[in-house]
Amino acid sequence: MSKVYDVVVIGAGSIGLPAALELARRGQKVLVIDSESAPGQQNNKKAIGGVRATHSDFGKISVCQRSIEIMQNWRETWGDDIGWLSNGYSYPAWDPEIARNLQDLMQVQLGFGLNIKWLSADEYNELVPGINMDGLLGSTYSPEDGSCSPLLMNSAYLRHALRSGVEIHFREQAIGFEMAGNRIEAVITDKDSYSAGTVINAAGNQAREIGAMAGLDLPVFPDNHEAGITEPVARFMGPMVVDMRKRPGSANFYFYQNHEGQVVFCVTPDPPILGIDSRSSSEFLPLCSKRMLEVYPRLRYLKVRRTWRGQYPMTPDGFPIVGKAGDNLINAVGMCGQGFMLGPGLGELLTRICLEELTESDLRVLRSFAPEREFSGMEAFK
Repeated sequence: MSKVYDVVVIGAGSIGLPAALELARRGQKVLVIDSESAPGQQNNKKAIGGVRATHSDFGKISVCQRSIEIMQNWRETWGDDIGWLSNGYSYPAWDPEIARNLQDLMQVQLGFGLNIKWLSADEYNELVPGINMDGLLGSTYSPEDGSCSPLLMNSAYLRHALRSGVEIHFREQAIGFEMAGNRIEAVITDKDSYSAGTVINAAGNQAREIGAMAGLDLPVFPDNHEAGITEPVARFMGPMVVDMRKRPGSANFYFYQNHEGQVVFCVTPDPPILGIDSRSSSEFLPLCSKRMLEVYPRLRYLKVRRTWRGQYPMTPDGFPIVGKAGDNLINAVGMCGQGFMLGPGLGELLTRICLEELTESDLRVLRSFAPEREFSGMEAFK
């Protein structure tokens, strides 16, 4: 006979754990299932830690603004140091077309309530001293964005979820659903079966496979991204720097100095490297280093400690898929590499879906993330 829960969450990562904690705090009996041996072992621990509301759409902006509020107040609320740093995000422009696009988009972002402004080249140099000023036209700057440690954040969510009564089963894999029409009667794993009023698919790289168990074809396709980190040094720069220019092998790249003084950096491969392959490559460091030194020459003497590779579970338009399917399945998938920054706010939204407490603002957010959309648009800051 199946064990009974109010909610079964598949995936103990950036989305699953925040949802589980919030559901438990609201009195729900919650089970989290994850095939890995610990939480956040797919892509959460591989995130570089940036947290921004600087997106091009109301849905992402709104959810990430709430995430930032949760993270920046985490120590006061929960007592844990998660390494939060209100360092902001910046998008410098050396290309006139990129500058125009950023300034045009900034008007849309301001309309959605984002705190963002345009800085002159000299003003930007004060934030990022030593930035390459040759041809620099200026930069957008979102001061309320920030960063924190994915490892500390994930560990904190795990501790508080367990203390709130969440039951978590690691090394257990969901292998099927027992269906009655459009309703999931039970989640079948390789070890047991569980009944639930609601099932949340927060399976990251495996989101499409979990959806297929309910007869869905979720357009979520992981691609590979690499990142690196340097030795720690005294603080010398402010915001995350995102260079939107294309270069051979990369669509853009970004870096920042974290709360421990280390510079963390990443590129968006062009063309995308599809699949799930977490082996570091020999191409990444020369490619990214060249870009970084072009933009910020003073980084030349920093020693790189390590590089790593993770996945962005991508959708065709760069927006997540969040919403109900059938009677009691909620998909929260396709975070497009932004699950860490979306997770805290999305955990609360998923709870309101489960408890049927959606607000008008929630409904507006969910229109951006609707599973039945045409996927014809494109997120400008994916």
